[in-house]
Amino acid sequence: MSFPKEFLWGGATAANQCEGGWNVDGKGASTSDHLTGGTHTSPRRFTKVIEPNTYYPSHEAVDMYGHYKEDIKLFAEMGFKIYRMSINWTRIYPIGDEAEPNQKGVQYYREIFEELKKYNIEPLVTISHYEMPYGLTEKYNGWADRRVIDFYLNYCKTIFTEYKDLVKYWLTFNEINISLHSFGGYMGLGIMPKEDGPMMLFGKKETREEANIRFQALHHQFVASAKAVKLGHEINPNFMIGCMIAGSAAYPYSCNPNDVIEAQHRMQQANFLCGDVQVRGAYPHFAKRLFEEYGVELKMEPTDEQTLLEGKVDFYSFSYYMSGCASTDPELTKSAGNMMMGVSNPYLKASDWGWQIDPQGLRYYLNEIYGRYQVPLMVVENGLGANDVITEDGKIHDDYRIDYLREHIKQMDEAIKDGVDLIGYTMWGCIDLVSASTGEMKKRYGFIYVDKDNDGNGTMNRMKKDSFDWYKKVIDTNGNNLD
Repeated sequence: MSFPKEFLWGGATAANQCEGGWNVDGKGASTSDHLTGGTHTSPRRFTKVIEPNTYYPSHEAVDMYGHYKEDIKLFAEMGFKIYRMSINWTRIYPIGDEAEPNQKGVQYYREIFEELKKYNIEPLVTISHYEMPYGLTEKYNGWADRRVIDFYLNYCKTIFTEYKDLVKYWLTFNEINISLHSFGGYMGLGIMPKEDGPMMLFGKKETREEANIRFQALHHQFVASAKAVKLGHEINPNFMIGCMIAGSAAYPYSCNPNDVIEAQHRMQQANFLCGDVQVRGAYPHFAKRLFEEYGVELKMEPTDEQTLLEGKVDFYSFSYYMSGCASTDPELTKSAGNMMMGVSNPYLKASDWGWQIDPQGLRYYLNEIYGRYQVPLMVVENGLGANDVITEDGKIHDDYRIDYLREHIKQMDEAIKDGVDLIGYTMWGCIDLVSASTGEMKKRYGFIYVDKDNDGNGTMNRMKKDSFDWYKKVIDTNGNNLD
């Protein structure tokens, strides 16, 4: 294997999916706290008001708020070099527009970072991971209002200053590119839905006005990200601040030129639009036509273009779960994906949740992205959601997860041999957590099992799966022993 000696092996979580403690020690309600539980077949619902006797998974999640020392100790036992986590914005600024932070929240994360430091684990911190203060959604319609940029920067200034000697690696927004799709309006941008109902409506028809609001809100996030990068480097020049993209590898379904062009458009829109703004510091050439097709007219301040140019990220990070095929044939069957839809690939198998498994697609994606940007890359989400079962011997034999991860790690090695500067890998959901898309616990990713079910019942006890010891061996040998 060709992994560099300093390669950052680890795992990833998100506060709203694992932390819990949603209303304790001064924490305010976040946008994710207004999403009910769901399943693969029954979508999560958004509710403007928290309903009594309704299950909201983020309220307790897997209670890492009360178990973080136990959990970090298990990460250290596996040999983690890095741990990707997020800060709950509302634990620092409960409403979002306050002048002063919630000190109990500031102290909580300080204790987490000190615990990680005790085990020589480097934190990789996502500043906003599918959550923002619900107060900003109610009062300002989320990122649709340009004033939210300053509230975000106030939050960034607080955490950059408080943790400047404890955290080196930062990500400004999680999977920022989901907001290119209508279903990202609430989840990614905090735009208030018109009414209570399903969280994500794939293929929902937007009005021209709704599309304008969404793209304008995304532009505000781009400006905020760029300003945060500049601010972070002023506070600590050693900070490494990256973007985070939902990686979408698109293949033409056939050699029909229409399919090839469609695949090219998918790669451009899904990956390169946000990547270009954050890594190159400017909107790409194809953005003009895309905006015209949506009927979008962006309102830009005179300084915005310079701000984007001055706030380029230091590295590009992304999630990768699957690939998809692009076709202009409307009759072809669609496959479910990580917030994305694509045509099913007849050459690939799929997970229990319909996500097609394509390790070689990771190598393809790494080469495409590195060839375009020439900055260090990190795979910060990758994993297999499965229905893990405790067998008669009291254990969880998740060979299917080991197989999935092994094949993806092999392809990362191939990409490094291809010349890609890959510096880290954080497997998603290193401990079982709430699924962002479905709100269920049954869809488990972790090396560590958490005793909790889809309805919120369970002891919260932690238990190692077979994959725990396997990943420990992988890290210990720097990827040389994948057996």
